[in-house]
Amino acid sequence: MRIVTSAPSLVDQVVEAITDEIVSGVLTSGSRLIQDDLAQAYGVSRQPVQQAMMLLRGCGLVQSAPGRGLIVAPLDPGFVRDLYEMRAVLEGLAARLAAERANHRAALEGPAYIAAGYEAVRSGLVNRKIETDIAFHHFLSNLSGNTLISETMAPHWPCLKRVMSDVLQKEEGMSQTVWDEHKDILAAVIEGRAADAEALSREHISRAASVFIRHLEAQLDRRPKLRRTLSARKLSP
Repeated sequence: MRIVTSAPSLVDQVVEAITDEIVSGVLTSGSRLIQDDLAQAYGVSRQPVQQAMMLLRGCGLVQSAPGRGLIVAPLDPGFVRDLYEMRAVLEGLAARLAAERANHRAALEGPAYIAAGYEAVRSGLVNRKIETDIAFHHFLSNLSGNTLISETMAPHWPCLKRVMSDVLQKEEGMSQTVWDEHKDILAAVIEGRAADAEALSREHISRAASVFIRHLEAQLDRRPKLRRTLSARKLSP
């Protein structure tokens, strides 16, 4: 029987489009988000934009501002700290279960993710670095066999992408370190060293969090010039 897959909904496409604008810096912290403008820019009605805004508020990318409606939320070090503490636990669990349940599959498929990651580092393209990083962690979550790990993390990836983009553009050497650590985690998974895989994964996330939070705290007193320029990206139904 053929598996039927559905295309991303308009709401999902709008969420992705706005997230991309924020991650890339087109929409900066404090930028006002006008739903009619967004709908026109993306070629959709106001309804999917309204639903997308609700989802983006839930993951911390958008917030209300008195007298200004909705704006791009500033990155809050406290929120990022809380998010990465939760992520460390979930990613550690994913690595442990992957080592216990799917180490043979990890050996077959994992090296391709590592190779793609190092290639992204060599490319110097931030978006490729983020995509390959997320793909690796999705891979481990999939290997874990626990669908709740991915479902729990899913609403938070837009904010995580924004944090990763902000820091990777400033920390040139960090990308190489990230993939060296990914390689060590995968080795532990392949060898079935469940406790080591969990510990390495949690340490990896915690180290990244410390760098991210340090950068955010250093930027607290800076006030970037606000600009709001939306690309004319038409979305398909």
